Amino acid sequence: MPNRPYYGWFIAASCFFILAMTVGMPMYAMPFFYDHYIAEFGWDRAETTSGFFYSTLLILPLAGLLVHRFSPRKLIIFGAACFAVAFNCLGSMDGSLAFYRLSWCLVMVGFVYSGPISSQVLLANWFNRNRGKAMGLAYLGLGVGGAMSQKFVAGPLIEAFGWRAALQVMGGLILLVVPVALLALRDKPSDKGLEAEPASEVSREASSESLTFGVLLARWPFWLITIGSFLSIAAIGSVNQHMKLLFLDANLSASLVADTTFVILASSLLGRVITGWLADRFSKKLVMVCAYLLVSLPVPLLYLIDQPLMTYLFGAAFGFGLGANYMLIPLVAAELFGTGSLARVMGIVWPFGQVGQATLPFLVGAMHDSAGSYDAALAVVFAIGMVGAGCIALLPGRSPRRSHSN
Repeated sequence: MPNRPYYGWFIAASCFFILAMTVGMPMYAMPFFYDHYIAEFGWDRAETTSGFFYSTLLILPLAGLLVHRFSPRKLIIFGAACFAVAFNCLGSMDGSLAFYRLSWCLVMVGFVYSGPISSQVLLANWFNRNRGKAMGLAYLGLGVGGAMSQKFVAGPLIEAFGWRAALQVMGGLILLVVPVALLALRDKPSDKGLEAEPASEVSREASSESLTFGVLLARWPFWLITIGSFLSIAAIGSVNQHMKLLFLDANLSASLVADTTFVILASSLLGRVITGWLADRFSKKLVMVCAYLLVSLPVPLLYLIDQPLMTYLFGAAFGFGLGANYMLIPLVAAELFGTGSLARVMGIVWPFGQVGQATLPFLVGAMHDSAGSYDAALAVVFAIGMVGAGCIALLPGRSPRRSHSN
């Protein structure tokens, strides 16, 4: 009887599709609707962006703490349903900011439960030796979904049906995740009568015991990975939210902005694939430090963006670090704390990072408004990213509490 492909790769392919539909498409498309809200309801930009800000602060920390209590497969189904309801609410709103922010909170519930954390836990359960490659494959879906979100989904739908119907159609598209989860996903290999992929010789993963929140909070490596990720993701968010405005301040053409965005996206896809491959063969901590450095080290190039070559160089380096950043967090966390604790660890680390991504860019905006330029703000972003990389460099090379079989 011929050997069948390891079923974990079907899980990874399913996660590719799920991340494309629940993270890439909806979250990258949301800003595409902002000008329509402003035109129809007369909101200013602070009011228009307040949905993301408030929902991040209110939902992500609390929702993340509950991830470990439920089946990842069931959470993905629940999250997709929340997304569909939220997008229908956004498409039918009448200008109430309270209703808008409440709808955004529902978007964030969907994002938490059907997004990266559930897929990370699934892949950690199914993979050991090839976990990095599996994570890289799944996270390609996020980049592909983001690439399609505006040009091939939101834009054509708005042009054909208007912004309200476009949001509602996108909510329906997200529900395509449900049959994939029902038919293809299984929480762990034993659910199909299979065994998990064996570990490689370079794996230094901690035991699979489930550590309590109290035990995790008492361990200094947990705080290093939490603070380091918070700072690095905050730096990413600051650049992403202000890059277009910074380019416009430098009188750069719209085509150059689009070209640089494309370079960042293409490089982020490469970053996910290459760092996944490297993480399976070399020290995950070292790979993570390099990726975090690639988030901060390109920032000074933004002082020179009036030279076109600098924009492409920045886009290639920053995009690579951006693509690798999110994917490496669960890989290093599983190595330090074990797969049995991954849901709890990511339930804190990941939402904490998203809070940084939503809040610290406001500081950058305030600094620009005060100084009249981004010069000082870019220095702060660079420093934040470097400190984040430094925190990761201080992590132990292996779990401080490994279980050995003698």
